[in-house]
Amino acid sequence: MMKKVFITLVVCLAVFVACTNDKEELLNPSGNDCTGVNASFANDVLPIIQAKCQGCHGAGSTNGPGQLTNYNEIKNAAAKIRTAVVTGYMPKVGGPLPSSEIKMIKCWVDSGTPNN
Repeated sequence: MMKKVFITLVVCLAVFVACTNDKEELLNPSGNDCTGVNASFANDVLPIIQAKCQGCHGAGSTNGPGQLTNYNEIKNAAAKIRTAVVTGYMPKVGGPLPSSEIKMIKCWVDSGTPNN
């Protein structure tokens, strides 16, 4: 009996993980292509972070990846930021970002987080 329960749980977990791998495509189906997007840290990414994240990730913050106030802090947390905004987990205050801002952050991270 326990073996059947265990197998059922493993199968359910496998299905759940497989489904969550497609979450980005489901949330942003037209926004996954970065062709023609030249995301600039200074002009595109930093203003989004300042406007939408500084309330919880300002100077001295210990929330999540900590403060996100400059290029190095944001670059060091880039993968976490990407995941959080693409899945809609962040920002907590004000709800998910518009698809254009999600795409900008995603494309900036996917292009290697250039400091331009």
